[in-house]
Amino acid sequence: MHRRMIGWALVCLLITVGFIIAAVMNVAPGDVKIICNVSVRADSISAGELKSVFLLQRRTLKDDSPVVPVLEKSGDAHEAFLRQYLDRGSEEMQTYYQRLVFTGKRSMPKELNSDTEVVPYVARTRGAIGYVSDVAATEGVKVLVVSDGRSAERTVPTRVEPEYPETLQRLQIGGTVRLAVTLSPRGTVEKVALLGGNPILAEAASKAVRQWVYTPRPSQTTIEVTVPFESHR
Repeated sequence: MHRRMIGWALVCLLITVGFIIAAVMNVAPGDVKIICNVSVRADSISAGELKSVFLLQRRTLKDDSPVVPVLEKSGDAHEAFLRQYLDRGSEEMQTYYQRLVFTGKRSMPKELNSDTEVVPYVARTRGAIGYVSDVAATEGVKVLVVSDGRSAERTVPTRVEPEYPETLQRLQIGGTVRLAVTLSPRGTVEKVALLGGNPILAEAASKAVRQWVYTPRPSQTTIEVTVPFESHR
């Protein structure tokens, strides 16, 4: 009994450390995460789809999931999102939306003040899709991988298997880790961000995935990678 209590205490400590590690894994200046309500069936979205949704040019994704864009009024995440995915500045976007509203073609999208307002709103609003800073907590929402729409063409001839953390394996704690992996044109891994899964397992998965080498492409791409950890093995 005493050993079991010590074991679980160690697991709790590891998980706490893991959440800290997971946050560090996701930190990158100017990065944002795309989040959506769990009613959205897709796990990924192309950069073109994302742009069309926030330019109010489409109301559904390719899988016919209805989506409703949510904006932040200002801040680093807002500016990074506009720059990275819409290729426009804040004032330019306001003028764009106002023109659509004035002509009666569209209504102004919902605007919120911060990540802490966006996440709960997206969590409770069916079809909502928004963005938050890369270090924001995302409980209750789905994080979407943004790809260029051609990522399926990349294969991984050089693959390193992750090492199962000994303590979690002994206690039969397993699961699947979801990672967003950014690849260079040469095929090397430039960035790994945690989308879901146990943070301790995610550290092991990330360490392995960073050593993978994919087939080259003319441009940078982002793909979703799932790494299973089977506790009974």
